[in-house]
Amino acid sequence: MSYWQLLSSSNDSRIEKPAEPEPVEPEPRRESENPPSEAAAESAQPAASESPAAAAEFSEEPFFILPDGSAVDSVTGYEQLCPLHIKDLRAKYAELSIPFKSGSPKSEILAEFFRAACGRKKLVRVCGVLDAFDDGLGGAITFASDSYALKSSSVYVPQLFIEKYGLKRGHAVCALAAAPREGERENCPFAVKITSVMGGAPEAARDIVPFSDLTPYYPTRRIILESAVHNSKDNLSMRAVDLLTPIGFGQRALIVAPPRTGKTVLMQGMAKSIRANNPGAKLIILLVDERPEEVTDFRRAIDAEVVASTFDQDAASHVHAAEMVISRARRMVETGEDVVILLDSITRLARAYNALMPNGGRTMSGGVEANALQKPKKFFGSARNIEGGGSLTIIGTALIETGSKMDEVIFEEFKGTGNLELDLDRSLSDKRIFPAINIEKSGTRKEELLYHPDELTKIYALRRAMKGIPAADSMEMLIQRLKKVKTNVEFLLGLNR
Repeated sequence: MSYWQLLSSSNDSRIEKPAEPEPVEPEPRRESENPPSEAAAESAQPAASESPAAAAEFSEEPFFILPDGSAVDSVTGYEQLCPLHIKDLRAKYAELSIPFKSGSPKSEILAEFFRAACGRKKLVRVCGVLDAFDDGLGGAITFASDSYALKSSSVYVPQLFIEKYGLKRGHAVCALAAAPREGERENCPFAVKITSVMGGAPEAARDIVPFSDLTPYYPTRRIILESAVHNSKDNLSMRAVDLLTPIGFGQRALIVAPPRTGKTVLMQGMAKSIRANNPGAKLIILLVDERPEEVTDFRRAIDAEVVASTFDQDAASHVHAAEMVISRARRMVETGEDVVILLDSITRLARAYNALMPNGGRTMSGGVEANALQKPKKFFGSARNIEGGGSLTIIGTALIETGSKMDEVIFEEFKGTGNLELDLDRSLSDKRIFPAINIEKSGTRKEELLYHPDELTKIYALRRAMKGIPAADSMEMLIQRLKKVKTNVEFLLGLNR
């Protein structure tokens, strides 16, 4: 029997169990010099959802102590440890008086944190995002700092918790965790109690309306990209996007981009604007099959969650990262939150799904399996505005003119699935015209729901005036006019002059 199967069988007295038919007498609690806090005393009482042995053996007081001596919730402590480098871990362990095994892999070093807590009769509070396994053998609490990859530092969640609370992949879960078992091959901490799901009581998770049952509608609340956080050049690009292709919460946007047309700079500008103008929205940047240096650049430039699977990782890693991100986004939308995903790129994500398809199916032009695009379409199709609150916005890039027939087929399959298309033109970028937007090919469906009525009249007049003008000339003309004023309001008011 494997380690995870052993845990799922509920033979460990430290794992929270459903109530038995016959009541079990709890062990008497020993008196201590320092009386426990009210929360700890309450948690020590046996309940139907907690093992009496676990309550008696461990204390739920915070284990992680900051260098200044102040105690903090060990949720924060463990999440601080996971992304640290070995050198920083050594310094942190010295502060906490935890043994540090030089030369050991990082997973073993992190496991020592749990063993130190266990030695002091304390459980470790851990918060992360649940990855529920498809084989029905439980799940694991993963962390954004690891791009939700499954590692030995991930905390195993037994299947009984998933069934009891109706947990799904993507749920934000907080749990009390114990150290890995001695002598087991897998070096994995495991949860003994679930303390919260999506910020609320675990029992309330079943009452959340599923994402598929929510009513979608056209985007009606606008995301303004014009912002003072940019320099004048970058803000000019954001102002142009606001005028030509307005974006709303729940938008399904496709940025069609040939190589070297400035899509990365444009996406970084969008991310900064969204963070500055809509701090209440959750921004997630998903980078699939990207260069490692670009991932680092995004993480340093944008104050947002960046989930990445670089080109040196396999297709399974790309797909797992994407499925964790979209599952988490759906769970957040179910609770009424606004989520924005910036995906670079949907073409490479489709390639990853295609690589994982079994051989023997019908193959389309370019080597694309007939059913390979079903899941990436489901990913992109999840973007929607929800009646009554919450939205999922996806702004993804589609690569064209790469010389790959597969990329062309993927683009043709996704063309028309979005409700916003922003076309970048290589002929403009070759002339160093940025943003290299092809005005005639770019637009937003149901844009009248996002524009102010007076603004809509001005935009229609602007597009009519630029109709028939070559793409480079029309965009250059617009840029020159935008440079003369500081805001789009001033620009639109000046169109009558």
